[in-house]
Amino acid sequence: MVRKLLKISSWLRRSEQTSRAEFSVSCSLCNRFLLIICCLSIQLMHVVSVPGEAAERRSFLAADSSKQIIAMVGEEGEIRWRYKIGPLHDLHYLPNGNVLFQTDWTKLIEINPRTDEVVWNYDAAKSKENWNRTVEVHAFQRLANGLTMVAESGAARIVEVNRSGKIVSRLPLQIEHPIPHQDTRLVRKIANGNYLVCHEHKGAVYEYSPQGKVVWRYDVPMFGKLPKPGHGVDAYGNKCFAALRLKNGNTLISTGNGHRVIEVTPAKKIIWSLDQNELPGIQLAWVTTLQILPTGNIVLGNCHAGPENPQVIEINRKKEVVWKFHDFKNFGNALTNTQILSINGKPIPACDVIR
Repeated sequence: MVRKLLKISSWLRRSEQTSRAEFSVSCSLCNRFLLIICCLSIQLMHVVSVPGEAAERRSFLAADSSKQIIAMVGEEGEIRWRYKIGPLHDLHYLPNGNVLFQTDWTKLIEINPRTDEVVWNYDAAKSKENWNRTVEVHAFQRLANGLTMVAESGAARIVEVNRSGKIVSRLPLQIEHPIPHQDTRLVRKIANGNYLVCHEHKGAVYEYSPQGKVVWRYDVPMFGKLPKPGHGVDAYGNKCFAALRLKNGNTLISTGNGHRVIEVTPAKKIIWSLDQNELPGIQLAWVTTLQILPTGNIVLGNCHAGPENPQVIEINRKKEVVWKFHDFKNFGNALTNTQILSINGKPIPACDVIR
């Protein structure tokens, strides 16, 4: 469209039959059209990166506790659905079209976004086993059998809950001194039936068997650096947030305030990594959510990185930025979790991603 408008503007300037006054008006209108198109392009740039000529578009689910919002964002950056939340560290768009998320550190709900009807809920604080105990939930997952896995920090356990809210299984976590806010970050039940647990306080990823035995452990390295307090780009640590078991048997880990993503073999060798300053014009801060798309691309959350940096980034294995999201109007500096729902208009079935 921009090229067509430029041709029209050029034609107007070459026309010998147009009066000087008419020419001035026509040129002015044409320039206004061009200005509008340019402004629209700039607005879209905060939502997508444009490799070559083709714009990449994504719709997704995202949450930011600083703005107290969970929302579905359309491929043009528009908010299609929103709901008020409190603290949040996990979310899921379910195959039935509902959204599973938390409204505070203990309350989980499944909601129909078309009607805002709550169709399921669970409150870890109201469990009889957690009375007189401080509990926080930082991870949960709807399982294929219909149960919901919930990791209860402070209680140092993983439970599986049925549709009526009854706990049907319990797995103790190996935590010597429980800290409700730091025992765990994301936890996932993986294909072999084990549980992959990010122990934030320990700076380690544990794989537990259903019987509670640790069958694999990876201590996130500090890479020769000293810890620095805080959450932004200048802080430093190994507070891992997410761990995904890949189809090749390796584990992809976001290192939280370590500002990086690493792929680790079962033998604990790092074979791939993305470091803080490897993406042109972008700095990583607290790297949070991870998702592997059908293309093999990696989507990562860049939390606490400030308004100078995008909050969500999609890269390929060559560490090229394919798409990014940057919106400090609707979301803020605590956009911790996302789930990509479509790519260029094509929905992504939940079974076709790892997250």
